[in-house]
Amino acid sequence: MKTSNPIESTSSTVRLRTKVTKGPASRAAGLAMAFKLVEAAQDRWRSVNGAHLVALVRAGTVFKAGKLVETEEVAA
Repeated sequence: MKTSNPIESTSSTVRLRTKVTKGPASRAAGLAMAFKLVEAAQDRWRSVNGAHLVALVRAGTVFKAGKLVETEEVAA
């Protein structure tokens, strides 16, 4: 299943391979397999466009249709 969600995309890679191998023999083997699958999958990930805007998003800045919305604070 293809998805644009980065978290779901990563776990789907691991989930598909785990089903094919019928599960790991031990917990350590499962962790090693998941690590190597995620490590291989990260080569195909896109980088974030507009990384300089991440700080604004985390601060709660409002964007509409990809444009920064300037809001004036109204003193009550």
